[in-house]
Amino acid sequence: MVTLVTGGTGFVGANIVRDLARNGHQVVSFDINGPDQLFLNFLDDDFSAVTFVQGDIVDRASVERVAQDHRIEKIVHAAVYTVNREALEIERSRDVVAINLEGTANLLELARTQQVSRFIYVSSGAAYGAALPGDQTLNEETPSAPENLYGITKFASEMITRRYGELHGISTASVRLSTPYGPMERVTGHRAVMSVFYDWTGQAVRGEPITAEDMNQGRDYIYITDIADGIRTVLDATELRHGLYNLTTGIWLTFQEILDSVIELLPATQVVTPAATDQSGGESYSRGPLSGHRLFDDLGWTPKYDLKAGLSDYIAWRKDSDFLD
Repeated sequence: MVTLVTGGTGFVGANIVRDLARNGHQVVSFDINGPDQLFLNFLDDDFSAVTFVQGDIVDRASVERVAQDHRIEKIVHAAVYTVNREALEIERSRDVVAINLEGTANLLELARTQQVSRFIYVSSGAAYGAALPGDQTLNEETPSAPENLYGITKFASEMITRRYGELHGISTASVRLSTPYGPMERVTGHRAVMSVFYDWTGQAVRGEPITAEDMNQGRDYIYITDIADGIRTVLDATELRHGLYNLTTGIWLTFQEILDSVIELLPATQVVTPAATDQSGGESYSRGPLSGHRLFDDLGWTPKYDLKAGLSDYIAWRKDSDFLD
């Protein structure tokens, strides 16, 4: 089977591409960027199952050309402009809308003309917005209330995906991700702000001190390998009972818990706490943790990596690949 993955050389997309290639899919990676050496090394022996096509999802003709060379059977639409800082949102407002909405429409039109058997839209917990107080778990029935362009465009793309499927007889699903971390996270033209895992593991493997601030804050992080496995589970399911799934560990991790695990795995890690940091301010949330019960109930999927296993695997990858940036 031939599966098209958009954003295939990005952080999330690269891991999806590798997972699918390892599990019987012939993958067409469609991205505005070609693969760099880090990604080629990451694929290793699975390289032979992947075809790389450079193109812009906003350019409809560029998207249509993919179908001229490949008979696409399934699509995972992971290309996105990730914006989580207001300054960048102000600077690139039009780009966020164009890439995240027009790009989705172009891929759905490709799905229609190719009559694919499954279309997966890779969404985000940002689509919930600040829907509930931060100490409450968000499930797929929770009303969405996104407040920034990123969350708004993710939610809108979910709705467009669902309706396109209804109108044109395409099996579709949107998958909302918890905050990912792990291999292939790096600065790109569409991803500029890195996770605390990226920052701290990089500092630790380089022998630099970690600056510990706001340690009561956190997120419901999930290891990227679990994300790729969960996406494939939804993509290849015989049938789907729902059109929206959360992909998550369902566990809230504070920065302190993450730092403690980094130190356990790399005992030589030095930590610096700025004197001016107020550690008593309490937790600060943009949203609560997601619930993964629907995905478990429908398809029996559960994450394989807890915090220690994920961090251990990530640190090993950084060392083995000599990715010390």
